[in-house]
Amino acid sequence: MSLKEEINYSLWCDFIERDFLENRFQEIIKEEIIQGATSNPAIFESSISNSVAYKQQLDMLQANNAKTIYEELALTDIKRAAALLDDLHLNDSDDGFISIEVDPSLCDDAQGTIDEGIRLNSLINAENVMIKIPATQAGYIAMRELTSKGINVNATLIFSPEQAIKCTQALNEGIKESNKDIKAVVSIFVSRFDRLTDKEFSLKGLLPSKLGIVNATKCYHEINKFKNSNIRTLFASTGVKGDDLAPSYYVDNLIFPNSVNTAPLATIEDWVQDGAKYESEIMSENDCDEYFEELKAKGIDMDKIYNKLLTDGLESFKVSFKDLLAKLIN
Repeated sequence: MSLKEEINYSLWCDFIERDFLENRFQEIIKEEIIQGATSNPAIFESSISNSVAYKQQLDMLQANNAKTIYEELALTDIKRAAALLDDLHLNDSDDGFISIEVDPSLCDDAQGTIDEGIRLNSLINAENVMIKIPATQAGYIAMRELTSKGINVNATLIFSPEQAIKCTQALNEGIKESNKDIKAVVSIFVSRFDRLTDKEFSLKGLLPSKLGIVNATKCYHEINKFKNSNIRTLFASTGVKGDDLAPSYYVDNLIFPNSVNTAPLATIEDWVQDGAKYESEIMSENDCDEYFEELKAKGIDMDKIYNKLLTDGLESFKVSFKDLLAKLIN
């Protein structure tokens, strides 16, 4: 029996590129390795900048402004991914999704985010698309409004339990108001914690490469308290940097019931070959809280870490988006 059948666990691919969609993407769907996919501005910046697969369409679009060119390229890929994932979605409405993020510059503009989310959803016109919204104060408003209008949402760039709670509350209210079978995921970023803190933690006698997993688990517990089966925790940023950890470390340790892990293609391939294929042991919420008390006693300021990761994450997506737009008109 698969992990999907046993515990409603799904693995999604955090990558999209045109040649990939016509080749390996279809294979890993057919092989039942993945059940969905995600994208973000950094992924599109890399794919469009480095792949010749976009050249013909790019040449045809050169008379347009940069954002129009980007959207035509990105939406072509998103529509194709949605079509390839449609059978999965028809078989299981929890899965078969592809996500596209709103313009990162709108992260503090609630109405702008709502308008763009509605527009993108309409342009794609597929039941298995999720509109990706960053977890800012404006984002919470947009998440509630979009789900209430019957639009599936991927709440993203979530680092703190407080963000996880606010996202889930907004999504829960919107889904209930919609009276439709709307789906949402709350995307908790994982590995960035350890890349930021491992050096400091080692100096203070704290176990490295643990914070990301514990924090993600704490967020998972908070999300589950809402008891809304249409909202699942999604673990994101699960690729490993460097050789200190097993390549599938952040997948192996977060195989939780009713959850999703969206991982880079290389991480997925490593997990298929050597990773854990069984449910992970889940740290209790009380143990998570005790771990954070230990960090506080060691002088670790989690609020400072949360704020830095969110600020850096928002800025990274904005820069990737701006860089891509600049390249499209040069």
